[in-house]
Amino acid sequence: MARTGIKAALTDLLLNDELTLEEAVERHFTPEYRQRTDGEWSNRAEFLQHMEHLRAIVAGGEIEVHEELHDGDKYADRHTCRMTKKDGSTVTMEVYVFADLAADGRFNRIEETTLMLQGSDADRNLGSAR
Repeated sequence: MARTGIKAALTDLLLNDELTLEEAVERHFTPEYRQRTDGEWSNRAEFLQHMEHLRAIVAGGEIEVHEELHDGDKYADRHTCRMTKKDGSTVTMEVYVFADLAADGRFNRIEETTLMLQGSDADRNLGSAR
């Protein structure tokens, strides 16, 4: 399997209606996957809950990768997520990612920090909302 990246993973998770959430997660994340977003750790099951929540409120969007680095099993990037919610409001977040990739190219661990550029105060925790 080719190694994944944030744009491919987020596109499949949030914007690809042809994949179930479980198929998208299996494609890009190991069974042992864990994530820390803005200091809060989630295991794979909690990450699935987070993605279910986002799929329920996101109508469409775009992921723009500004920088992306691969070094062996290490991955880092800076990207912007521009999302339109089903209520018509928009949210733009800049995200800084450091990650470990498994031998098969999937994410095994991600640590990220989010910065909301546009959106309401209620959207401030969108990066980890469940």
